[in-house]
Amino acid sequence: MQKIKIAIAGVGNCASSLVQGIEYYRDKSPDEAIGLMHWKIGGRQPHDIEVVAAFDVDVRKVGKDVAEAIFQPPNCATVFCSDVRKTGVQVRMGPILDGIAEHMQEHPEARTFLPSDEREPTREEVTLALHQSGADVLLNYLPVGSEEAARFYAECALEAGVALVNCIPAFIASDPKFAARFEARGIPIIGDDIKSQLGATITHRMLTDLFRRRGVKLERTYQLNTGGNTDFLNMLNRSRLASKKISKTEAVQSVSAERIADDNIHIGPSDYVPWQNDNKVCFLRMEGKLFGDVPMNLELRLSVDDSPNSAGCAIDAIRCAKLASERGQGGVIRSASAYFMKHPPEQFPDTEAYEMLEAFIAGEQDA
Repeated sequence: MQKIKIAIAGVGNCASSLVQGIEYYRDKSPDEAIGLMHWKIGGRQPHDIEVVAAFDVDVRKVGKDVAEAIFQPPNCATVFCSDVRKTGVQVRMGPILDGIAEHMQEHPEARTFLPSDEREPTREEVTLALHQSGADVLLNYLPVGSEEAARFYAECALEAGVALVNCIPAFIASDPKFAARFEARGIPIIGDDIKSQLGATITHRMLTDLFRRRGVKLERTYQLNTGGNTDFLNMLNRSRLASKKISKTEAVQSVSAERIADDNIHIGPSDYVPWQNDNKVCFLRMEGKLFGDVPMNLELRLSVDDSPNSAGCAIDAIRCAKLASERGQGGVIRSASAYFMKHPPEQFPDTEAYEMLEAFIAGEQDA
């Protein structure tokens, strides 16, 4: 069976964890494969994914083999597989557009982006690179707030006939016009804004759904997150957070018994703590009423390494996108988007999304 050839836009921490993971599981048996939601999808194992193209704008990554670039600053993801074999693929210069927030330059070089002075490519050049690489799937791992750049790469995917997995909160799959264009071209898209395997939002969603199922009225809730990677540094610019806050908030609102008043729900990145590096800490509080209008509250602290947590979902989303391509299914893949993404075109409770995904993998039409 042929490998799934992927292109990566944004060789940051999440890309680092994904590429490490492809190598890490290469010699594992199903019994040893801790941390995977699926050992096989469409007959393919994790190591059946191959990087054939990559784009970034940082001078420390452009021109380097992907296997080397993933360990360059400002990446600070946990190194769980240091011996990543060379891919033979050099990171290409990508368009900067709105990919770098101005305030990033006020921080130390080891923490921020250093844009390369190489000429930025045109859309036609990126499209040609995707086409010539033979990529099956393009993975969008750009920084939060890269709305213009995200649409640039989505256009390239459409023109090159490459499936898209949109891991950031730029609304591509959930934009009806973009979704219709992918469907018209017969190209799969999975998006938007990837969930962690077991992170703040999925935990918040499951607890909110639990309140609903047990008849507890959820009146107020917050989710405060801190971290020290470039994602959290980037999001200190609150103007880049609009789509992120919508994505995370709607992910929780969608499973609540009734919509929570805007003033009573706060979900989103809260602060940048450099020494946390890629560790993300979530502080969660939920207040509600039980039988007899008796008040209750729940508080939770969750600590996870952010990027490996994301890669656990990405490695499955990639295989689902390829599976859809092989079946001739274009447009939004509803089941995979609902299960893997915070802001899919249509929200479903996670248990239902899981059943939909398993049905899709088993061969049922993704209606």
